[in-house]
Amino acid sequence: MLPTNSASRPGRPSSPGRQGDFTADRRLIVLTCYALLIGAMSAFVAYALAWLIGAITNLVYYHRLSSVLVSPEHHQLGLWALPIPVVGGLVVGLMARYGSEKIRGHGIPEAMEAILVGESRMEPRVAVLKPLSSAIAIGTGGPFGAEGPIIVTGGAFGSLFAQAFHLSSAERKTLLVAGAAGGMAAIFSTPLAAVLVAVELLLFEWKPRSFIPVAASAVVAGAVRVPLLGPGPLFPMVPHATLGAGTLAWSLVAGLAAGGASAVVTWAVYGFEDLFRKLPWHFMWWPAIGGVVVGLGGLVAPRALGVGYDTIGDLLRGHLVMSVLVALLVTKAVIWVVALSSGTSGGVLAPLLIIGGSLGGLGARLLHAPDPGLWAMITMAAVMGGTMNAPFTAIVFVLELTLDVGALPALLVACVAADAVTVLVLRRSIMTEKVARHGHHVMREYVVSPLQRLNVADVMDRDPPTLPADASVADVARRLASRDPVLVRHHAWPLLDGTGALVGILTRGDLLHALETDGGDQRPVLAFGSTDLAVTYPDELLEDAVETMTRRGVGRLPVVNGKDRRRLVGYLGRTGVMEAFLHRVEEEELRDTGVVAASLRLWRRRVRRVLPSGSRAAS
Repeated sequence: MLPTNSASRPGRPSSPGRQGDFTADRRLIVLTCYALLIGAMSAFVAYALAWLIGAITNLVYYHRLSSVLVSPEHHQLGLWALPIPVVGGLVVGLMARYGSEKIRGHGIPEAMEAILVGESRMEPRVAVLKPLSSAIAIGTGGPFGAEGPIIVTGGAFGSLFAQAFHLSSAERKTLLVAGAAGGMAAIFSTPLAAVLVAVELLLFEWKPRSFIPVAASAVVAGAVRVPLLGPGPLFPMVPHATLGAGTLAWSLVAGLAAGGASAVVTWAVYGFEDLFRKLPWHFMWWPAIGGVVVGLGGLVAPRALGVGYDTIGDLLRGHLVMSVLVALLVTKAVIWVVALSSGTSGGVLAPLLIIGGSLGGLGARLLHAPDPGLWAMITMAAVMGGTMNAPFTAIVFVLELTLDVGALPALLVACVAADAVTVLVLRRSIMTEKVARHGHHVMREYVVSPLQRLNVADVMDRDPPTLPADASVADVARRLASRDPVLVRHHAWPLLDGTGALVGILTRGDLLHALETDGGDQRPVLAFGSTDLAVTYPDELLEDAVETMTRRGVGRLPVVNGKDRRRLVGYLGRTGVMEAFLHRVEEEELRDTGVVAASLRLWRRRVRRVLPSGSRAAS
């Protein structure tokens, strides 16, 4: 029987002339059309969340019916404001216990976990309970942003939409992330930053198949936002002129300080979470305990309550004096860390902007630097980028919020510096630590797999051991028992007929089966070998060959000529596949001597020859 290749299927080329840079096919058009609908839907979800937050805030702090998004700081309740966050936390705890525990947290880790281990399936009740619980937590004074809840809510709606159609898990992931990006684009009017959040945190890949639908969703959501929530940017600023070298140098210092602050708040969040886990009470009560801290913090610094969009604007304009900045920085950081650790529902972006902006504004006041708003903006982006380990998202996010393109070089320097600090001192970011605590490792470094870079010809055995198809089982067994060096280095052997054509393959298992069969040792090996072969080609990608192995449940493939599929030209086994990964390890670990090091070594040898032995000993 002629060998067949199970890897030959539509859309998967088997020669370099047909291989492309990307694996996208016509399904991309279908996914993009779905994503457009999800983007529009996400904008309405964002509007509903903003409406709920405004309605609850006005009701509990100002005793009026209104959905305008306001800050709780101007309330006139005095000490009566203290129990409001406690009651809100209690309600959220009840919803988490009797509704869905998945509403706990700031949203992005939950979306990541659904993508990594949940086949991108999210429950309908999460789509309802997450925005409701977040609106209650934020509306009753919780120091959170709306972006985390809207990301998981938009993702839930995208996932539910995808589950209604015949889609793969990877396609569901694309639509889940499209919903998440659409929600963020709508709530902040930052479509480009929403796409970057998807790329840096949620997609776990860089493919047109996912990138294009997600971008389409974010653009539509940003457009639909305008009639619902108004146009952007949220915090427009007059663009700065070209920044000098001194400003960039101080931006580096600010970025390093922001990186340290990012590490501290990350440690604090999960340190307090560990303390909450040691409490003898059910997690249902933890948000109420966190609400006590929020209520006390609200008495110290009312600006620290709620989403704080007006506070972000004041920071960017440099309107806050030093005493207010100190109180805001300390209070916001403490109540946000404790409340988030308690397992209530709320986001991280807006709090990070306030913490970072307060840090930058305070530094500018202490050093008497001009334009404290600029430094608030720089450290906003740096703290956000460092804490999330998403520097590109932070840079573009702040640019879209302010439209201050002139600050781009300073933002780049500060965000990269902050990211450098956190990747060196933290094993995981605030986004991935929770996922890791649930037992799932997240790799944030995206590299091209060696299986996608190498062809079969790069690693195959070009001189594989073969057996005559008419050789007897007994003869082959004797050769193997005598440790024939031609046979022992493989676990399977291609079978060739008298003309040298490939007709089958014999494995050690096949040989053992033949020896256990009555009279089997006198029969030809072809009678026990496999003739329905999966093969590969020298110019086929190693990834495709490995996929063929996986689909067929085999550990080796004969390599045949592309024009004559009966002509054996090589053998691909597990060892060859592992050599591809060994090649990548060598690229990472092996370091060349280098011209400078070689020159220094040569110079030392010459010095030792010139100096007398006593001088060399003294030196």
